[in-house]
Amino acid sequence: MSTIASLAHLSLFVAVCVGQTASRLAPKKYLSLPLGTVKPAGWLSDRVNPGQLSLLCLKVQAAGLAGHQREFYNYVSDGDWTGGSSAYSDLEEAGSYWFNGLVPTGVLANDASIQNQTQQFLEYVLDHQDSTGWIGPEVNTTKARYLWGRLLPHLIDPSIVCLGETKADPSQADRVVGAIWKFIQLANTMLDNDEGLEDWGRSRWEEFALTLQWIYDNYPNGQEDLLLNMMHKLKITGFPWEDIFAEANFPKTATEGLTSPFGDLAWHGVNVAEGLKALAVSYRFTQNKTELDIASAGWDIVFQYHGRPSGSFAADEYLAGLEAARGSELCMVVETMFSGSYLYQVIGDLKYADRVERITYNALPATLTGDMWSRQYLQQQNQIAAKNMNPDPFPRDGSYSNVFGLEPNYPCCTVNHPQGWPKFISNAFVLTPDKRSLVHVYLGPYSVNATLANNNHVAVTVDTLYPFSDTLTTTITADKPFKYYVRIPSWTSNGTVAVNNGAAHPVSPSNGLHSVAVEAGTTKITLNLPAEITTEERPHGAIAVHRGPLHYAYDIPRSQTVLARNTQQPLAVDLEFDATAAWQYAIDPSTLTFHAGTPESGKLPSPVFDSGLSPFTISVTACPIVWDVAGDTFASAPPESPACTGSPVNITLSPYGTTKLRISEFPVYSAT
Repeated sequence: MSTIASLAHLSLFVAVCVGQTASRLAPKKYLSLPLGTVKPAGWLSDRVNPGQLSLLCLKVQAAGLAGHQREFYNYVSDGDWTGGSSAYSDLEEAGSYWFNGLVPTGVLANDASIQNQTQQFLEYVLDHQDSTGWIGPEVNTTKARYLWGRLLPHLIDPSIVCLGETKADPSQADRVVGAIWKFIQLANTMLDNDEGLEDWGRSRWEEFALTLQWIYDNYPNGQEDLLLNMMHKLKITGFPWEDIFAEANFPKTATEGLTSPFGDLAWHGVNVAEGLKALAVSYRFTQNKTELDIASAGWDIVFQYHGRPSGSFAADEYLAGLEAARGSELCMVVETMFSGSYLYQVIGDLKYADRVERITYNALPATLTGDMWSRQYLQQQNQIAAKNMNPDPFPRDGSYSNVFGLEPNYPCCTVNHPQGWPKFISNAFVLTPDKRSLVHVYLGPYSVNATLANNNHVAVTVDTLYPFSDTLTTTITADKPFKYYVRIPSWTSNGTVAVNNGAAHPVSPSNGLHSVAVEAGTTKITLNLPAEITTEERPHGAIAVHRGPLHYAYDIPRSQTVLARNTQQPLAVDLEFDATAAWQYAIDPSTLTFHAGTPESGKLPSPVFDSGLSPFTISVTACPIVWDVAGDTFASAPPESPACTGSPVNITLSPYGTTKLRISEFPVYSAT
């Protein structure tokens, strides 16, 4: 292990043992806003015409699998937390995952049906808390009680923000907080007695610490010392992420055949995705700034050795290296998004916001069908089929993993994926610590209504087709003057800003943020953020293509076969996709050309993350090559320096998130 990491962990252990811990939580760089303050607008929310599917994303998600699984899906359809009987339910996480995603989905989509579902679930859970304070399906059973999946913040932060901050029902908020405090007292005793933790709980200790921090910041009840001590206990008994992310210990290749000094779960993809924020979480109660440096280095090392052009990283169950045929789990995608948002709010580094935005507009939609009724367990950068795979490129996941369906491989992603879009939207704006300024972090169409310091009521409307446009028009009304900040992504080239229809000036960001002095009344900001086409080097001499926040891929024409249909809900189907045209191409990077189409009526087609609907494309000269297939289901590694086997052709590259079969890491050749 690295010296800096081991010393950090040792110093914390000594501090806790002798009682020399921080007496308060360190402030974050930026403050999150209550759920519902930031709402989706434009293509993120609107309907095209009555009777048509709504545009991505929240209303499509609400109308799809996420919004309906409570009606039929066995893991969350019964009165208890899981309803399922498979071995996978042993850790009882399904209800927590489901609630975590559906509370913000219901609020942001303004969907009364979903809000009713989550309300009923919340009432059931609270009604069944036992006299000891335990919450969960183990009540009145002989099941062992593990804090995972109770230590998730899923039952806490969303419900309190929804029910308490809206002030719609303060008495209900009081009831929820009271139940949480009963559980905290019990969990504290369990930790003292070395009870309730197994490896899953130890690997995800930061999730419980997050919950305790939220309670500390909002409802401490004079028990700040107890909460801080519990955070320290969780860290001491949990996985040492500072050592796991250390250069000397971290795996530089796919992990099958390697032995982790911390146990296999330290290299589990979803654990790593959640663990990315662990050191930022612990910094708040240790106030040890070294932990922020380790968190930053941990973020970098994960993407250096396992990163994907889609923004995510590879882990087909465990960290899987850089090969384009290896998988990235959907649960891991949404957990990485949330970890990146938290890291940005604590540290303020542009790299976290840039990557979260890239993941959201690429990796997340790519692994869902356009109507969001079917999802994958694993997506691939080069994915030439979605079917039962023989042979299987995923050493520790099943051959069904890249099928689009209700429950390919494991059910966790079915109940967990709905957190992705609503948490991204909710974290799109933040406050400065003095609450005097608003910061627009994730670019896209939104409406915001917030009250800043000094009772300054502010309303913001962002009108844009971003990421399918380079221009954002923001209209702000404010009672009093304040400073408004907007993130300028690192990929922007020659960006400009104009205020109140004045002359456009070059953007001048500091640490990625451009500031505008907003006066009382109405202010209009026009932001233009063009980008150049860039290429990224990948293994075997291949390249990936980017422009702005979007990664581009060849959208392979496909056939569709229904493999299975749920007997209770016919819209929940398992789909096999097979290529119906050649995909074996090398491209000439010098011929990459961007094309910006103009959507009719200034609106995007619906749902925009589906084949052939994006107004943004890139054309490139390509030639057919020999490119081997492993069995009949996945592409071998891109061939290096391939010879053309036919005449050059022009092919069109589409945003990665719109493709379901694709090539996105290309061999290269020169057409001249």
